[in-house]
Amino acid sequence: MNKKILIDAIGILLIALVVVVGYKLSPILLPKADLTVQPEAGCDLHKLPCAAVLPEGGRVELSSSVLPIPMVKPFKVQVAISGLKASRVEVDFTGIDMNMGLNRPVLVDQGGGRFVAEANLPVCITGEMDWQATVLIESGNQRIAIPYRFSGVPH
Repeated sequence: MNKKILIDAIGILLIALVVVVGYKLSPILLPKADLTVQPEAGCDLHKLPCAAVLPEGGRVELSSSVLPIPMVKPFKVQVAISGLKASRVEVDFTGIDMNMGLNRPVLVDQGGGRFVAEANLPVCITGEMDWQATVLIESGNQRIAIPYRFSGVPH
């Protein structure tokens, strides 16, 4: 009887450990934002940089070094920020209709509000893939998210 109680106790402790680890990792896998800002209408990342205007008057622009944005080939993703001091900038690439895994490069501060990183998008075996590139900006104790959508097969 004591052996069964010990096994049950170990099982409960393992479940509790999984819950605690999941809770601690949830901001990494599912980033939370204090403020979500929509990009300007008519944005097409395959043709030109896309911008968003922040409520406080700042501006954030997302661009790619290669247009149209390539699949399965490295490219530089760039974020230019004005009117806001950012301590950390990431771009979270997420498949809209299919989970393509965690793909969130941290951009390097180049000075003057410019942040750059190398990115690489996988190709979807089903053909066309819709993506969301969410720019995540940490500024002070605030986290800002700007979701940009684009298709994985240029039109």
